Amino acid sequence: MLVEVCANSLESALNAEKAGADRIELCSELAVGGITPSYGLLKAVSEKISIPVRVLIRPRSGDFTYSDDEFHVMKENIKICGEMGFDGIVIGMLHPNFVFDENRFWELGEMNHGLKTTFHRAFDWVPDPFWGLEWIQSMGVDTILSSGQQKTAVLGIDLLSDLHDMASGTMIMPGSGINASNAHLFKEKGFKAIHLSGVQMKQKLFEDPKVPMNSPHMLSDDAIPISNFETIQEVIKAVK
Repeated sequence: MLVEVCANSLESALNAEKAGADRIELCSELAVGGITPSYGLLKAVSEKISIPVRVLIRPRSGDFTYSDDEFHVMKENIKICGEMGFDGIVIGMLHPNFVFDENRFWELGEMNHGLKTTFHRAFDWVPDPFWGLEWIQSMGVDTILSSGQQKTAVLGIDLLSDLHDMASGTMIMPGSGINASNAHLFKEKGFKAIHLSGVQMKQKLFEDPKVPMNSPHMLSDDAIPISNFETIQEVIKAVK
């Protein structure tokens, strides 16, 4: 069974490789479901990790519906991943009604620089996962990362099993909430790969900071924070 570890740093990637992981999905900011890592992290991992690495191509947190500018950023990041020689990319794009953004997916497929492709957990939002599997297979995508449209892969294992039985050219890779106590369930069901982060929180500070730096009110699946023109203009008028 292939074990893929979602690594959010060079330290995480090194630990995953040393522990015997077969592949890494490289990202940043696990707390928001992952975004594309920085160029510096990409470079460090490409130089120090020898197992295959697939890079998450997601320009921000929130939903999976992207503007033209965001899509351009995604294309540039894919180009960088190809130039650095990574194994593949992890992508997913939807319309606001959760159906696949087929035209953009085609466009990325035409310029993916020979990179292999995982369709990420945006799949868990699509209305019809069985039709979704057929469409993704027709696109030549080799892997789908999914929790079976549930909060965890254990809760979604029945749908995952149905998709696994139906799949012919694409591997169903369960992910979300997989750990040492439940990984055997997926082995017993015949899955060929699992995905996990395997994280433990590492204490960095030993006294509380004076003010918090996290902003929970900005974390949302259906809205994203955008700098507002009028708000900024009013502040500039007030001080200039």
